[in-house]
Parts: sequence; C-alpha cells; structure tokens
Amino acid sequence: MCLALCAICVGGWTAAAQGRGPWTLESVLRQLDVQAKTFHSLSADVERTKVTVVVNDHSTENGTLLVRGDKMVLQMKAPDVRTVLRTGDNLFVYTPGLNRVEEYNLGKNRTMVDEFLLLGFGTSGKELQKSYLITLLGEPTLDDKKTVELELTPKSADVRNQISKIQIWFDESSWLPVQQQFNETGSGDYFSIRYSKIVRNPAISESEFKPHWPKGTEKARPQG
Repeated sequence: MCLALCAICVGGWTAAAQGRGPWTLESVLRQLDVQAKTFHSLSADVERTKVTVVVNDHSTENGTLLVRGDKMVLQMKAPDVRTVLRTGDNLFVYTPGLNRVEEYNLGKNRTMVDEFLLLGFGTSGKELQKSYLITLLGEPTLDDKKTVELELTPKSADVRNQISKIQIWFDESSWLPVQQQFNETGSGDYFSIRYSKIVRNPAISESEFKPHWPKGTEKARPQG
C-alpha cells in the first residue's frame, strides 16, 4: 500500500532536534515508534528505476501514490500505464492498454506484500525489528534533505529468497521515506523508488480507493 496536529508535532520535534548529536539505531527506532502513532495518510510523486546489472540497463517510470492506513493506490504513467490498488486483503492491477484488471486475494501473503508496498509509511521501529535485522548506515543528504539511512535484512527465508536486503532513507523532518532500494537475491539486480512532493496526512477521499474500472474491462483472478 489530525492534519494540523501532525504538522505541529513534526515541526516542533524538528526544531527541538537541531542541537542533538548523531543518531543511534536505538534512537532512530524510538523516533519511528513516536511518528507511527500520528501517521494516517500520504500523497507523493514516485520515480521507480529497475537496474539490471549484467547489461547495465536502467529502466525508469513515474507515477503518483496515495496511502491511507492499509489502503494504497499507485498510478503509473506512460509507457507502462497501470493502476495498482490495495484495499485490505484485495490487490488489483489494472492495465488500460489491455482493458484488463487482475484481482488477487492476499490472504496469508498480506504481511509479505505490506513489506514491499507500505514499508516505511507509518511503520514503527518495533514492527521493523520483528521482520528485519537492522543496521544504521549513516545520515546522508538526499535531494537537499537530511536523512537517516537504514539497511534491512529480512528475517523470513521466504522474503530473502526474493529480496536479500532493503535500504531505506528517512527524511529527518517528516520520518517518511524519500528513497527505498530493494536488492534482488542472486542476480545483483535492484530497483529503487524515489519519492517527491510528499505530503504527510493529507485528507484523502474514500472514493480514491474504490475499484472502478471502465465498462467492459476483462477481469482475471490469477492463481498464486
């Protein structure tokens, strides 16, 4: 996959933190615990880049993202136009060029899907520790933002069979991701996602998360 109060809380914390020393892993996880309590929604522009190392190929696409609780809608633009909608246990992938929507019931795979679709959006430090071995890599500046960079190694063997590690950069002013990198197991390939024009806790209508496809859209329910 409250506005005024969150702005005050985040802004107040930022001002108070100006004189603090370097972050430790423990203090980062505590801060994520605090911020998770006041996270409700997000809107952002997205740039996703897939890197195939062996041929040094970089493929980039752009889109927009809305998140509210466990609901998410990702609208990707040309050339590969598609909509990815997540509501509870249901995941839809709509491809207008094929006039087709694929419907999945996440069921027991819901937690694993969340680790990829909603990672970092209101995720507490305690939740991260349940699923990952965590290393603090530093405090680099990214897109003129001071960030905290974490490396996450999945504890689940099923997840590690697909993703060997994840790097995530949190903006210290909002404690939301400005970049994520997912490293694929075995191949060395990876994909990175950069977020811009991020708005924390915007008001998002419930209608944004309703599946409404054009009349005549083919519906498919792939197995697995």
